[in-house]
Amino acid sequence: MDQAFSVAVLVGSLRKGSFNLKLAKALVALAPDNLACEFVQIGDLPLYDPDLEGDAVPSSWTRFRESIAKTSAVLFVTPEYNRSIPGGLKNALDVGSRPMGKSVWDGKPAAIATGSPGGIGGFGANHILRQSLVFLNVPAMQQPEAYIGGIADLFDADGNIAKPDTKTFLSKFMTAFGAWVALHAKR
Repeated sequence: MDQAFSVAVLVGSLRKGSFNLKLAKALVALAPDNLACEFVQIGDLPLYDPDLEGDAVPSSWTRFRESIAKTSAVLFVTPEYNRSIPGGLKNALDVGSRPMGKSVWDGKPAAIATGSPGGIGGFGANHILRQSLVFLNVPAMQQPEAYIGGIADLFDADGNIAKPDTKTFLSKFMTAFGAWVALHAKR
């Protein structure tokens, strides 16, 4: 097998016990061999403010930008907050897209999985995120779509996926993502 593609995993929820963090870990465990996934933290990023660009760029911005820049692809796993994406995730998109002309997102293939305790599984967040990714020139995998409803009941006490049909679906999702990355990533 050729060298694996590096994948940045961004989780929209900052909560330590987040269901979406559990979902992200489950997805990483199901990743095909051609994907090498690494979690990239977003919780320490100061809100994007152009006044902070220049000589005193926050070190967390530099760390984040360098982490994303060195990857081939991005896996977004996020809850839905008020029919949108969490503020921390939007801030990460903004931090990575600046300074103007130096976006670390440009051309990186991505996949989006959203999870929610409700029945629609973060549908709104999934599509709001896709809108930003279009502008950032991030080709997001279109099929299969992953809206994981009832996420609060998805995991056993050890954080493993308790529903075999969901595990099968998520495995297919990650296999499709592996193919998407192989087709669209720049080495």
